[in-house]
Amino acid sequence: MSNEADEIVSAIIAKWCAGFARLDAAALSSLYSTNAFFFGSNPRLYRGRDGVAEYFNGLPRWRKPSAAFSEVQVVRAGPDLINMAATISFDLPGERPDLIVKMSWVIIREAGDWKIVNHHASSQAPLI
Repeated sequence: MSNEADEIVSAIIAKWCAGFARLDAAALSSLYSTNAFFFGSNPRLYRGRDGVAEYFNGLPRWRKPSAAFSEVQVVRAGPDLINMAATISFDLPGERPDLIVKMSWVIIREAGDWKIVNHHASSQAPLI
């Protein structure tokens, strides 16, 4: 794990959490690659920034949403490739029980900036 990769991922996580707190689909989708694959909390595969924006625009309009990342693992898989895995706790006070998911991102350097090219959320509860 390199310090540079940790810093890159930490910066993306901070922007992601800030965008999620505002349910700002434009800010969130800007963190993703033009070629992104996105599996969120429903079975559909969303593609590209427009797909990511569609997903976030389709979420309920919670009053005070927040997300906290923990158990973050980062590996630099190549000069322009970072692999990230974490647990995310979503706090939606008074609107639903807290939601905890496993998350993985593949992050690439695209046009000189780091973007999420693959986003996969899955249940923390065992499926088998």
